[in-house]
Amino acid sequence: MFEPKKEYTEYEYKSLRLPKELVEKAQKVAKEYELSFNKIVIQCMEYALDRVKEIKDENNS
Repeated sequence: MFEPKKEYTEYEYKSLRLPKELVEKAQKVAKEYELSFNKIVIQCMEYALDRVKEIKDENNS
């Protein structure tokens, strides 16, 4: 389940090229939750990166 998270105090500017389909999906979610596109991208990255660590930990057990 998607749950909006905290705000950060520091940011770094990065320019990304994203597939149009992913941008459209992220924009749809952002609109649905009344969040910015940037916040959605950050939260998706956090979720994915947390899962990578969990999977790595499971595989090393």
